[in-house]
Amino acid sequence: MAKARRKYVPLSPEEVDDDEEDTVDVLEERRRSSDVAHALRTFTPRPDFPAGQLDAAVLASRRVRRAMDEVAAETGSPPSAVRERVDAILREMSQNLRLPFVRAMGFVLSKVLKRLFSNIYINTDALRKLRRAAEEGPVVLLPNHRSYLDFLLISYIFFTYDVPLPVIASGLALARMKFMGEWLRRCGAFYIRRSIASDGLYSTVLSEYVRSLVRTRFAPVEFYIEGFRSRSLKSLKPKLGMLRMVLDPYFEGEVHDVTLVPVSLSYDRLVEESLLARELLGIPKPKESTAGLLKAAGVLRQDYGRAHVYFGRPVSARRLFGGEAEPLVDVRLPGSPLEEEEEKKRAGVNVLAHVMVGNQERGCFVSPWSLMSHVLLRRPPSLLSRTGLPWSRLAEETLWLKRLALRFGARLNWPGDVPDGEVMSSAVALHRTSVRLEGERVFLVADEGLATATLMMASYRNQSLHVFTRPALLAAARSLAGSGRRGRLRTYEALSSDVLKNVLSGLRGMAALTKSEASEKEYTVDRDAVTRIQRILCKKNKTGAPCIDFHLFSRSVFKG
Repeated sequence: MAKARRKYVPLSPEEVDDDEEDTVDVLEERRRSSDVAHALRTFTPRPDFPAGQLDAAVLASRRVRRAMDEVAAETGSPPSAVRERVDAILREMSQNLRLPFVRAMGFVLSKVLKRLFSNIYINTDALRKLRRAAEEGPVVLLPNHRSYLDFLLISYIFFTYDVPLPVIASGLALARMKFMGEWLRRCGAFYIRRSIASDGLYSTVLSEYVRSLVRTRFAPVEFYIEGFRSRSLKSLKPKLGMLRMVLDPYFEGEVHDVTLVPVSLSYDRLVEESLLARELLGIPKPKESTAGLLKAAGVLRQDYGRAHVYFGRPVSARRLFGGEAEPLVDVRLPGSPLEEEEEKKRAGVNVLAHVMVGNQERGCFVSPWSLMSHVLLRRPPSLLSRTGLPWSRLAEETLWLKRLALRFGARLNWPGDVPDGEVMSSAVALHRTSVRLEGERVFLVADEGLATATLMMASYRNQSLHVFTRPALLAAARSLAGSGRRGRLRTYEALSSDVLKNVLSGLRGMAALTKSEASEKEYTVDRDAVTRIQRILCKKNKTGAPCIDFHLFSRSVFKG
């Protein structure tokens, strides 16, 4: 009898918007009470069965047995040898979640996080909804990836608020760290190789392992939809492999629903800021090791400001993809119903992945330093290091960007009860490795080299690019369209020149303009394409008002 498969129904980004607020500081209670008592407190959520049973379920699955038979037939290897290879894959991959190790990690993290951050804010209403969703069915966490601390913060918050601890897809390099690799495994990490496309058996075992985690509701599954840590702190193009793996149990009718939760992590200052800049310059990333971790203990003597962990609204796969089930013949022939359905699912997963990245961006908190970096990077770095920028000019332009960001719906990490000048001077003090304030001028600090300092600042600037990208595209299109068939771009005042280049590249990609043969600074404008872009970017919000005040942005950003 054919297995029931889920019929795909298209989704729209509006269905998965998030609106949760109500933030609290996780560290406030930790500073008042005992870290030992916190680590030993009663923790009720536990997996329904031991982790070893997951491995047994994977080995017994029809897909893995079939893959083992195919490998044995293709290579001529005895079935016992193939079975040993699968056992080795599972030993390398499997998590081994154990509460005593989680308690020990919780104690250590309480000490470390209080040293690193002044506050860690979370939205508790959304966390309560997430906890309820985990009680009702499988949950998948999709955080952005900006720091090595990301997954530790999420697990720490779950432990603190009595939410079932997640199992986390981690790079295999962490497993090779002496002591730490095994400790993280017992805190829920399961390790996967970076490249699996060439190894069909490994891919099948991984896919079945992830499906088993979802099917059995062993624990919430957590992975980075972007695949890698973003060195530039820009959002990366999402990877679809793991997302499809966690959705397959729903598509195959093995679970009633899968709940997807975007998670946005924002930091005033990153622990790895100089490391990221050096990697962007081509300096190889240091190999992960326990010794390297211990050598980096000096970061505990520095201040990294605030962190925000924002849990987006839980999204139901059943609601997005349709709850109906209809039998389909399990033969993937060109033009067959199953092949057409599969193509629709691939397209739907791709749309969902990009929507989740967009929700991650909307949940991020923009720091004052991110806005200040926009202003500073409009000046040549060599000039900033020699003559600096008047503080009054930096403050004026930053506050203008702040007002603009609020008009565009950004979440700002800007204390409302502190004078603006004090907020900005505190941001400069926090990032004293990048800039210094002397007299009434701000100078770029180039102790590690001008390029490193500039890239560090650019990374923080990139954290707020999502706020301005859509308005900038629209403002540029309207400005060019208003200047005739051939338009000279006005002076771009809001953002740095490399952002402008990306805006123009985006407009060319949408066929809104092409470079003129007469001049490199002139463009031929396609008015129909501009109208189409305006229609896309000027969607109305729930109150019926345009989401983007493009008239304000055009007047403010462009001169001429």
